[in-house]
Amino acid sequence: MNSVLQSRRIYYGWVIVGIGLLSMGFWFGIRATFSVFYVALLEEFSWGRGESAGVQSAALITYTFMAPFIGGLIDRYGPRRIILPGIVILSLGLALCASVNSLAQFYLFYGVVVGAGVTSISIVSYTPILAHWFEKKRGLASGIAVSGSGLGTFLLVPFSQYFIIQWGWRSTFLAWGVLVFIILFPVTLLFLRYRPQDMGLLPDGLQKPLQKPDVQSEERAPSPPGREWTLRHVIKSGRFWCLVAFTALSLVGVYIIFVHSVRFLVDMGVDKMKAAYILALVGIISSLFRIFWGGISDRIGREITFTMGMFCACMGVLSLILLIHTMEPWCVYVFMGFFGAGWGATAPMFMAAATDIFKGRIFGLIYGIVEAGIGIAGAFGSWIGGFVYDRTQSYQWAFVIAFAAFALACFFMWFAAPRKSNPIKTP
Repeated sequence: MNSVLQSRRIYYGWVIVGIGLLSMGFWFGIRATFSVFYVALLEEFSWGRGESAGVQSAALITYTFMAPFIGGLIDRYGPRRIILPGIVILSLGLALCASVNSLAQFYLFYGVVVGAGVTSISIVSYTPILAHWFEKKRGLASGIAVSGSGLGTFLLVPFSQYFIIQWGWRSTFLAWGVLVFIILFPVTLLFLRYRPQDMGLLPDGLQKPLQKPDVQSEERAPSPPGREWTLRHVIKSGRFWCLVAFTALSLVGVYIIFVHSVRFLVDMGVDKMKAAYILALVGIISSLFRIFWGGISDRIGREITFTMGMFCACMGVLSLILLIHTMEPWCVYVFMGFFGAGWGATAPMFMAAATDIFKGRIFGLIYGIVEAGIGIAGAFGSWIGGFVYDRTQSYQWAFVIAFAAFALACFFMWFAAPRKSNPIKTP
Protein backbone atom coordinates (compact mmCIF):
# COMPACT_ATOMS: atom_id res chain seq x y z
CA MET A 1 0.00 0.00 0.00
CA ASN A 2 2.73 2.44 0.97
CA SER A 3 4.77 1.80 -2.21
CA VAL A 4 1.72 2.17 -4.44
CA LEU A 5 0.77 5.49 -2.86
CA GLN A 6 4.32 6.80 -3.10
CA SER A 7 4.62 5.77 -6.75
CA ARG A 8 1.52 7.79 -7.48
CA ARG A 9 2.89 10.64 -5.42
CA ILE A 10 -0.03 10.59 -3.01
CA TYR A 11 1.06 11.49 0.48
CA TYR A 12 -0.30 8.90 2.92
CA GLY A 13 -1.25 11.70 5.29
CA TRP A 14 -4.27 12.35 3.09
CA VAL A 15 -5.36 8.74 3.65
CA ILE A 16 -5.19 9.47 7.38
CA VAL A 17 -7.28 12.58 6.77
CA GLY A 18 -9.84 10.40 4.96
CA ILE A 19 -10.02 7.96 7.88
CA GLY A 20 -10.45 10.90 10.23
CA LEU A 21 -13.24 12.28 8.02
CA LEU A 22 -15.07 8.95 8.11
CA SER A 23 -14.64 8.48 11.86
CA MET A 24 -15.67 12.01 12.73
CA GLY A 25 -18.65 11.62 10.41
CA PHE A 26 -19.94 8.88 12.68
CA TRP A 27 -18.79 10.73 15.80
CA PHE A 28 -20.82 13.87 15.25
CA GLY A 29 -23.46 12.27 13.05
CA ILE A 30 -24.43 10.01 15.95
CA ARG A 31 -24.51 13.00 18.28
CA ALA A 32 -26.64 14.94 15.80
CA THR A 33 -29.20 12.15 15.44
CA PHE A 34 -30.05 12.66 19.09
CA SER A 35 -32.19 15.59 17.93
CA VAL A 36 -34.53 13.35 15.93
CA PHE A 37 -34.50 10.48 18.44
CA TYR A 38 -35.33 13.16 21.05
CA VAL A 39 -38.54 14.06 19.20
CA ALA A 40 -39.56 10.40 18.82
CA LEU A 41 -38.87 9.55 22.45
CA LEU A 42 -40.75 12.60 23.75
CA GLU A 43 -43.78 11.42 21.77
CA GLU A 44 -43.61 7.87 23.15
CA PHE A 45 -42.69 8.61 26.77
CA SER A 46 -44.01 11.26 29.15
CA TRP A 47 -40.60 12.81 29.80
CA GLY A 48 -39.90 16.53 30.26
CA ARG A 49 -37.75 18.28 27.69
CA GLY A 50 -35.10 19.29 30.20
CA GLU A 51 -34.66 15.83 31.71
CA SER A 52 -34.71 14.19 28.29
CA ALA A 53 -32.15 16.59 26.84
CA GLY A 54 -30.10 15.75 29.92
CA VAL A 55 -29.31 12.39 28.31
CA GLN A 56 -27.23 14.21 25.72
CA SER A 57 -25.68 16.16 28.58
CA ALA A 58 -24.85 12.86 30.31
CA ALA A 59 -23.16 11.61 27.14
CA LEU A 60 -21.11 14.78 27.01
CA ILE A 61 -20.16 14.48 30.68
CA THR A 62 -18.98 10.94 29.97
CA TYR A 63 -17.03 12.38 27.04
CA THR A 64 -15.58 14.94 29.46
CA PHE A 65 -14.16 12.27 31.74
CA MET A 66 -13.05 10.01 28.91
CA ALA A 67 -11.34 12.62 26.70
CA PRO A 68 -8.14 13.15 28.78
CA PHE A 69 -8.00 9.41 29.43
CA ILE A 70 -8.26 8.57 25.71
CA GLY A 71 -5.75 11.28 24.76
CA GLY A 72 -3.24 10.08 27.33
CA LEU A 73 -3.59 6.45 26.26
CA ILE A 74 -3.00 7.40 22.62
CA ASP A 75 0.20 9.21 23.68
CA ARG A 76 1.31 6.04 25.46
CA TYR A 77 0.06 3.18 23.28
CA GLY A 78 -0.84 4.66 19.90
CA PRO A 79 -4.29 5.12 18.34
CA ARG A 80 -5.35 1.71 17.04
CA ARG A 81 -5.12 -0.02 20.41
CA ILE A 82 -7.50 2.60 21.81
CA ILE A 83 -9.83 3.32 18.88
CA LEU A 84 -10.68 -0.30 17.98
CA PRO A 85 -12.06 -1.27 21.45
CA GLY A 86 -13.91 2.07 21.48
CA ILE A 87 -15.69 1.18 18.22
CA VAL A 88 -16.89 -2.07 19.80
CA ILE A 89 -18.20 -0.21 22.87
CA LEU A 90 -19.96 2.39 20.72
CA SER A 91 -21.66 -0.27 18.58
CA LEU A 92 -22.80 -2.13 21.69
CA GLY A 93 -24.16 1.06 23.27
CA LEU A 94 -26.23 1.95 20.20
CA ALA A 95 -27.65 -1.58 20.05
CA LEU A 96 -28.58 -1.42 23.74
CA CYS A 97 -30.45 1.86 23.15
CA ALA A 98 -32.92 -0.14 21.06
CA SER A 99 -34.13 -1.82 24.28
CA VAL A 100 -34.79 1.39 26.26
CA ASN A 101 -38.01 1.41 28.29
CA SER A 102 -37.21 4.04 30.89
CA LEU A 103 -35.33 7.32 31.15
CA ALA A 104 -32.84 5.72 33.54
CA GLN A 105 -31.98 3.08 30.92
CA PHE A 106 -31.54 5.79 28.28
CA TYR A 107 -29.18 7.66 30.56
CA LEU A 108 -27.14 4.48 31.07
CA PHE A 109 -27.04 3.16 27.50
CA TYR A 110 -26.75 6.43 25.61
CA GLY A 111 -25.36 8.75 28.25
CA VAL A 112 -22.67 6.36 29.52
CA VAL A 113 -21.97 3.52 27.05
CA VAL A 114 -22.42 5.48 23.80
CA GLY A 115 -20.79 8.51 25.41
CA ALA A 116 -17.70 6.46 26.28
CA GLY A 117 -17.45 4.67 22.95
CA VAL A 118 -17.93 7.72 20.76
CA THR A 119 -14.99 9.46 22.43
CA SER A 120 -12.55 7.04 20.82
CA ILE A 121 -13.55 7.98 17.24
CA SER A 122 -13.80 11.70 17.95
CA ILE A 123 -11.66 14.75 17.47
CA VAL A 124 -9.83 13.71 20.68
CA SER A 125 -8.20 10.82 18.84
CA TYR A 126 -7.58 12.42 15.46
CA THR A 127 -6.18 15.78 16.56
CA PRO A 128 -2.93 14.25 17.91
CA ILE A 129 -2.73 11.88 14.92
CA LEU A 130 -3.01 14.69 12.36
CA ALA A 131 -0.57 16.80 14.38
CA HIS A 132 2.16 14.33 13.38
CA TRP A 133 1.23 14.16 9.71
CA PHE A 134 0.91 17.87 8.86
CA GLU A 135 2.77 21.11 9.60
CA LYS A 136 2.34 23.65 6.80
CA LYS A 137 -1.11 22.40 5.77
CA ARG A 138 -2.35 21.73 9.29
CA GLY A 139 -5.42 23.95 9.03
CA LEU A 140 -6.49 22.48 5.70
CA ALA A 141 -5.95 18.89 6.83
CA SER A 142 -7.84 19.52 10.07
CA GLY A 143 -10.67 21.20 8.16
CA ILE A 144 -11.06 18.32 5.72
CA ALA A 145 -10.95 15.67 8.44
CA VAL A 146 -13.41 17.40 10.72
CA SER A 147 -15.70 18.21 7.78
CA GLY A 148 -16.79 14.63 8.33
CA SER A 149 -18.80 15.84 11.32
CA GLY A 150 -20.95 18.00 9.05
CA LEU A 151 -21.15 15.29 6.40
CA GLY A 152 -22.22 12.80 9.06
CA THR A 153 -24.92 15.20 10.19
CA PHE A 154 -26.09 15.63 6.59
CA LEU A 155 -26.41 11.88 6.08
CA LEU A 156 -27.32 10.41 9.44
CA VAL A 157 -29.95 12.94 10.58
CA PRO A 158 -32.40 12.62 7.64
CA PHE A 159 -31.76 8.90 7.31
CA SER A 160 -32.47 8.49 11.02
CA GLN A 161 -35.73 10.40 10.68
CA TYR A 162 -36.70 8.35 7.64
CA PHE A 163 -35.87 5.06 9.34
CA ILE A 164 -37.74 6.12 12.48
CA ILE A 165 -40.83 6.86 10.38
CA GLN A 166 -40.53 3.55 8.50
CA TRP A 167 -39.32 1.12 11.17
CA GLY A 168 -39.36 2.93 14.51
CA TRP A 169 -36.62 4.38 16.68
CA ARG A 170 -35.62 1.02 18.19
CA SER A 171 -34.70 -0.54 14.85
CA THR A 172 -32.90 2.64 13.87
CA PHE A 173 -30.66 2.55 16.93
CA LEU A 174 -29.83 -1.09 16.19
CA ALA A 175 -29.05 -0.32 12.53
CA TRP A 176 -26.57 2.42 13.45
CA GLY A 177 -24.84 0.12 15.91
CA VAL A 178 -24.28 -2.47 13.20
CA LEU A 179 -23.13 0.06 10.60
CA VAL A 180 -20.62 1.69 12.93
CA PHE A 181 -18.93 -1.66 13.52
CA ILE A 182 -18.86 -3.04 9.96
CA ILE A 183 -17.54 0.22 8.49
CA LEU A 184 -15.19 1.73 11.06
CA PHE A 185 -13.58 -1.36 12.55
CA PRO A 186 -11.96 -2.80 9.40
CA VAL A 187 -10.95 0.61 8.01
CA THR A 188 -9.23 1.57 11.25
CA LEU A 189 -7.58 -1.82 11.66
CA LEU A 190 -6.13 -1.93 8.14
CA PHE A 191 -5.21 1.64 7.28
CA LEU A 192 -4.68 3.85 10.34
CA ARG A 193 -1.07 4.82 11.11
CA TYR A 194 0.14 7.12 13.88
CA ARG A 195 3.12 8.96 12.39
CA PRO A 196 4.62 9.53 8.93
CA GLN A 197 7.99 8.32 10.27
CA ASP A 198 6.42 4.86 10.71
CA MET A 199 6.14 4.68 6.92
CA GLY A 200 9.48 6.28 6.07
CA LEU A 201 7.92 9.73 5.54
CA LEU A 202 8.04 13.18 7.08
CA PRO A 203 5.20 15.66 7.77
CA ASP A 204 3.44 17.12 4.70
CA GLY A 205 5.14 14.55 2.45
CA LEU A 206 7.81 17.04 1.42
CA GLN A 207 10.79 14.82 2.25
CA LYS A 208 11.58 11.17 2.90
CA PRO A 209 14.12 10.03 5.45
CA LEU A 210 16.69 7.67 3.96
CA GLN A 211 16.83 5.18 6.81
CA LYS A 212 14.37 2.34 7.03
CA PRO A 213 11.79 2.95 9.77
CA ASP A 214 11.64 0.72 12.81
CA VAL A 215 8.50 -1.36 12.37
CA GLN A 216 8.25 -1.76 16.14
CA SER A 217 7.85 2.00 16.58
CA GLU A 218 4.46 2.28 14.91
CA GLU A 219 2.43 2.45 18.09
CA ARG A 220 4.93 4.49 20.12
CA ALA A 221 4.54 8.21 20.67
CA PRO A 222 7.28 10.54 19.39
CA SER A 223 9.51 12.67 21.58
CA PRO A 224 10.39 15.84 19.67
CA PRO A 225 13.92 16.94 20.57
CA GLY A 226 14.67 20.28 22.15
CA ARG A 227 11.16 21.48 22.94
CA GLU A 228 8.40 20.18 25.11
CA TRP A 229 5.40 21.18 27.17
CA THR A 230 4.96 19.46 30.51
CA LEU A 231 1.57 19.13 32.17
CA ARG A 232 2.72 21.42 34.98
CA HIS A 233 3.67 24.16 32.50
CA VAL A 234 0.41 23.71 30.62
CA ILE A 235 -1.79 24.07 33.71
CA LYS A 236 0.06 27.25 34.69
CA SER A 237 -0.28 28.74 31.21
CA GLY A 238 -2.84 31.50 30.74
CA ARG A 239 -2.95 30.65 27.03
CA PHE A 240 -4.11 27.14 27.87
CA TRP A 241 -7.06 28.42 29.89
CA CYS A 242 -7.94 30.87 27.13
CA LEU A 243 -7.88 27.93 24.72
CA VAL A 244 -10.22 26.01 27.03
CA ALA A 245 -12.49 29.06 27.36
CA PHE A 246 -12.86 29.81 23.65
CA THR A 247 -13.56 26.19 22.75
CA ALA A 248 -15.99 25.70 25.63
CA LEU A 249 -17.97 28.87 24.98
CA SER A 250 -18.28 27.93 21.32
CA LEU A 251 -19.76 24.56 22.22
CA VAL A 252 -22.26 26.05 24.68
CA GLY A 253 -23.73 27.95 21.74
CA VAL A 254 -23.48 25.05 19.30
CA TYR A 255 -25.29 22.59 21.57
CA ILE A 256 -28.06 24.97 22.51
CA ILE A 257 -28.86 25.25 18.83
CA PHE A 258 -28.01 21.72 17.80
CA VAL A 259 -29.95 19.72 20.36
CA HIS A 260 -33.06 21.88 20.29
CA SER A 261 -33.27 23.15 16.70
CA VAL A 262 -35.39 20.29 15.32
CA ARG A 263 -37.85 20.50 18.24
CA PHE A 264 -37.94 24.30 17.89
CA LEU A 265 -38.65 24.14 14.15
CA VAL A 266 -41.42 21.58 14.71
CA ASP A 267 -42.89 23.94 17.31
CA MET A 268 -42.79 26.67 14.66
CA GLY A 269 -44.93 24.52 12.38
CA VAL A 270 -42.23 22.87 10.28
CA ASP A 271 -42.83 19.26 9.25
CA LYS A 272 -40.64 16.77 11.17
CA MET A 273 -38.94 15.41 8.08
CA LYS A 274 -38.32 18.90 6.75
CA ALA A 275 -36.89 19.97 10.11
CA ALA A 276 -34.51 17.01 9.98
CA TYR A 277 -33.45 17.97 6.45
CA ILE A 278 -32.82 21.54 7.60
CA LEU A 279 -30.44 20.30 10.30
CA ALA A 280 -28.85 18.00 7.72
CA LEU A 281 -28.27 20.92 5.35
CA VAL A 282 -26.69 22.87 8.19
CA GLY A 283 -24.33 19.94 8.51
CA ILE A 284 -23.32 19.84 4.84
CA ILE A 285 -22.85 23.62 4.76
CA SER A 286 -20.63 23.34 7.81
CA SER A 287 -18.59 20.61 6.08
CA LEU A 288 -17.81 22.86 3.15
CA PHE A 289 -16.91 25.73 5.45
CA ARG A 290 -14.70 23.55 7.65
CA ILE A 291 -12.49 22.98 4.63
CA PHE A 292 -12.68 26.66 3.67
CA TRP A 293 -11.95 27.99 7.17
CA GLY A 294 -9.20 25.44 7.73
CA GLY A 295 -7.43 26.31 4.48
CA ILE A 296 -7.77 30.06 4.83
CA SER A 297 -6.53 29.96 8.43
CA ASP A 298 -3.18 28.66 7.13
CA ARG A 299 -2.92 31.97 5.26
CA ILE A 300 -4.59 34.67 7.36
CA GLY A 301 -4.29 33.15 10.85
CA ARG A 302 -6.51 31.21 13.22
CA GLU A 303 -7.77 34.25 15.17
CA ILE A 304 -9.13 36.21 12.20
CA THR A 305 -10.65 33.07 10.71
CA PHE A 306 -12.41 32.11 13.93
CA THR A 307 -13.76 35.64 14.43
CA MET A 308 -15.28 35.61 10.95
CA GLY A 309 -16.86 32.25 11.70
CA MET A 310 -18.38 33.38 14.98
CA PHE A 311 -19.86 36.43 13.26
CA CYS A 312 -21.67 34.03 10.94
CA ALA A 313 -22.83 31.89 13.87
CA CYS A 314 -24.26 34.95 15.64
CA MET A 315 -26.16 35.93 12.49
CA GLY A 316 -27.62 32.42 12.36
CA VAL A 317 -28.81 32.66 15.96
CA LEU A 318 -30.35 36.08 15.34
CA SER A 319 -32.34 34.60 12.46
CA LEU A 320 -33.93 32.08 14.86
CA ILE A 321 -34.88 34.86 17.27
CA LEU A 322 -36.44 36.74 14.35
CA LEU A 323 -38.35 33.60 13.37
CA ILE A 324 -40.00 33.54 16.81
CA HIS A 325 -41.31 37.07 16.32
CA THR A 326 -42.02 37.18 12.59
CA MET A 327 -42.73 33.55 11.56
CA GLU A 328 -41.13 34.44 8.21
CA PRO A 329 -39.91 31.34 6.30
CA TRP A 330 -36.82 33.17 5.02
CA CYS A 331 -35.45 33.20 8.58
CA VAL A 332 -35.01 29.42 8.38
CA TYR A 333 -32.87 29.69 5.24
CA VAL A 334 -30.77 32.47 6.74
CA PHE A 335 -30.26 30.28 9.79
CA MET A 336 -29.12 27.35 7.63
CA GLY A 337 -26.57 29.38 5.73
CA PHE A 338 -25.09 31.49 8.51
CA PHE A 339 -25.14 28.93 11.31
CA GLY A 340 -23.72 26.24 9.03
CA ALA A 341 -20.88 28.56 8.06
CA GLY A 342 -20.22 29.60 11.66
CA TRP A 343 -20.35 26.10 13.05
CA GLY A 344 -17.84 25.14 10.40
CA ALA A 345 -15.22 27.41 11.98
CA THR A 346 -15.25 25.69 15.36
CA ALA A 347 -13.57 22.28 15.21
CA PRO A 348 -10.87 23.10 12.61
CA MET A 349 -9.76 26.08 14.69
CA PHE A 350 -9.89 24.03 17.89
CA MET A 351 -7.59 21.43 16.35
CA ALA A 352 -5.21 23.78 14.57
CA ALA A 353 -4.90 26.34 17.37
CA ALA A 354 -4.26 23.69 20.03
CA THR A 355 -1.66 21.98 17.84
CA ASP A 356 0.05 25.29 17.00
CA ILE A 357 0.58 26.01 20.69
CA PHE A 358 0.95 22.66 22.44
CA LYS A 359 2.16 20.00 20.00
CA GLY A 360 4.57 17.61 21.71
CA ARG A 361 4.98 14.31 23.48
CA ILE A 362 1.88 14.70 25.68
CA PHE A 363 -0.27 16.56 23.17
CA GLY A 364 -2.92 13.82 23.21
CA LEU A 365 -3.37 14.34 26.94
CA ILE A 366 -3.39 18.13 26.57
CA TYR A 367 -6.00 18.09 23.84
CA GLY A 368 -7.99 15.53 25.81
CA ILE A 369 -8.20 18.03 28.67
CA VAL A 370 -9.35 20.72 26.23
CA GLU A 371 -12.03 18.36 24.94
CA ALA A 372 -13.06 17.64 28.52
CA GLY A 373 -13.87 21.32 28.86
CA ILE A 374 -15.75 21.13 25.58
CA GLY A 375 -17.72 18.16 26.90
CA ILE A 376 -18.78 20.09 30.00
CA ALA A 377 -19.75 23.05 27.84
CA GLY A 378 -21.75 20.89 25.44
CA ALA A 379 -23.52 19.22 28.36
CA PHE A 380 -24.40 22.62 29.78
CA GLY A 381 -25.62 23.88 26.41
CA SER A 382 -27.81 20.80 25.88
CA TRP A 383 -29.32 21.12 29.34
CA ILE A 384 -29.74 24.89 29.50
CA GLY A 385 -31.74 24.98 26.27
CA GLY A 386 -34.31 22.56 27.66
CA PHE A 387 -34.24 24.17 31.12
CA VAL A 388 -34.95 27.63 29.72
CA TYR A 389 -37.78 26.29 27.60
CA ASP A 390 -39.37 24.44 30.53
CA ARG A 391 -39.29 27.66 32.58
CA THR A 392 -40.38 30.15 29.89
CA GLN A 393 -42.13 27.97 27.28
CA SER A 394 -39.90 29.64 24.70
CA TYR A 395 -36.40 29.15 23.28
CA GLN A 396 -35.76 32.88 22.88
CA TRP A 397 -33.55 33.35 25.95
CA ALA A 398 -31.70 30.12 25.21
CA PHE A 399 -30.82 31.59 21.81
CA VAL A 400 -29.67 34.82 23.48
CA ILE A 401 -27.30 32.76 25.64
CA ALA A 402 -25.96 31.07 22.50
CA PHE A 403 -25.34 34.45 20.83
CA ALA A 404 -23.44 35.74 23.87
CA ALA A 405 -21.35 32.55 24.07
CA PHE A 406 -20.24 32.84 20.44
CA ALA A 407 -19.31 36.50 20.89
CA LEU A 408 -17.27 35.85 24.06
CA ALA A 409 -15.46 32.94 22.43
CA CYS A 410 -13.82 35.34 19.97
CA PHE A 411 -12.14 37.33 22.73
CA PHE A 412 -10.62 34.26 24.33
CA MET A 413 -9.35 33.00 20.97
CA TRP A 414 -7.36 36.22 20.56
CA PHE A 415 -5.96 35.87 24.09
CA ALA A 416 -4.97 32.24 23.40
CA ALA A 417 -2.96 33.63 20.46
CA PRO A 418 -1.96 30.57 18.42
CA ARG A 419 -0.07 33.02 16.16
CA LYS A 420 2.48 33.34 18.98
CA SER A 421 3.52 29.72 19.11
CA ASN A 422 6.44 29.45 21.53
CA PRO A 423 6.80 26.02 23.16
CA ILE A 424 8.63 25.83 26.46
CA LYS A 425 12.24 24.68 26.33
CA THR A 426 13.10 21.98 28.79
CA PRO A 427 16.54 20.71 29.70
